Amino acid sequence: MADEKTPAPVPPEALKAATGFVKQHGKPARAVVEPIGRTGARVVLVGGDGAMGDVLVPSVETGEALVEKVRDLDAAEWDRETVEAAKIGSGHRTKMAARFRG
Repeated sequence: MADEKTPAPVPPEALKAATGFVKQHGKPARAVVEPIGRTGARVVLVGGDGAMGDVLVPSVETGEALVEKVRDLDAAEWDRETVEAAKIGSGHRTKMAARFRG
């Protein structure tokens, strides 16, 4: 486990994915780091164009280190500004709704 002085190591594939997302979807991009239990953390990305994506990492600390390493990616929370920046299309809504159908 990393201490406060040593940043958590960021997996190269996570760095590549987040950097590519920002390049493809524009700046300013936001990132919300969410713990997902023993699995690690999910870094939810919201691009400048409103697109959403995510990257899974081994820990919240790794997610925070990832956000610090990616240029033009700002740490965020699910506040009003971040929620309003996300543009959820009808395809995504249909996909999510299908998960709850019987």
